[in-house]
Amino acid sequence: MKPKPKKMSVNSYYPYLQTALKASRAASKIASHYYQLAQSDSLAIEIKSDQSPVTVADREAETAIRNTILGDWPEHDIYGEEHGRINADSDFLWLVDPIDGTKSFVRGYGFFSVQIALMLKDELVLGVSCAPEMNELAWAMRGEGAYLNDKAIHVSAISSLEASTVSTGNLSSIATSSSWQALGEVLNGCGKTRGYGDFYHYHRLAAGQLEIVIESDLNILDIAALTIIIEEAGGQVSDLQGRPVNLNTSSLLASNGKLHHQLLKRLDY
Repeated sequence: MKPKPKKMSVNSYYPYLQTALKASRAASKIASHYYQLAQSDSLAIEIKSDQSPVTVADREAETAIRNTILGDWPEHDIYGEEHGRINADSDFLWLVDPIDGTKSFVRGYGFFSVQIALMLKDELVLGVSCAPEMNELAWAMRGEGAYLNDKAIHVSAISSLEASTVSTGNLSSIATSSSWQALGEVLNGCGKTRGYGDFYHYHRLAAGQLEIVIESDLNILDIAALTIIIEEAGGQVSDLQGRPVNLNTSSLLASNGKLHHQLLKRLDY
């Protein structure tokens, strides 16, 4: 799958997008190979200090991404899930999660993706989210719109909570906070609730197929690419306190923008 944007601005980030797409294809090929082993319980799994799983697929996929990026842009900084950060003095920072959704991956179902984003002086300027087993490739560049499998996408125009669909992901922190009851009231007030998790509900939001995503436990590598995809699709993204996404973000409210302020006020996280 290759993007086919109709127009590109003179000062676009298109060369960097091509690197990100090339890197995502390399990592996806590795992930898909090892995914077959995961389905047959033949893949060795290690548990990291934070109790999350990691496999050779994660490490090899990140190495492939790093090699691709540094092959094109050797002066750039890279911050990856498995191998940390290098070249910390560059204005260009690549944010990489080689297999986002490793828990899904090791249990043999396809809710995992390759996440690659680029920050320029602390601003997200492009993102690629590739889910090989779901045959979905989403990408966006700042000012150029968002695309899913080569088609331009946009968030929905639904503006009432009662007509909205909300999907939740990791909620451990909010479950132990004073906002737990408020979240329950929000969910009860929505027309439909789902719990897709990982990349999947963000793709659906950007494509106008649901309106709200709420998560209280994540990190920037999980959602950097997805953030710019949603924003370029016309949506709004912040943490649960209303702050813009940055390297320290650990919670997320993503929406089609119609109810964002109201939701922040109601959740009071």
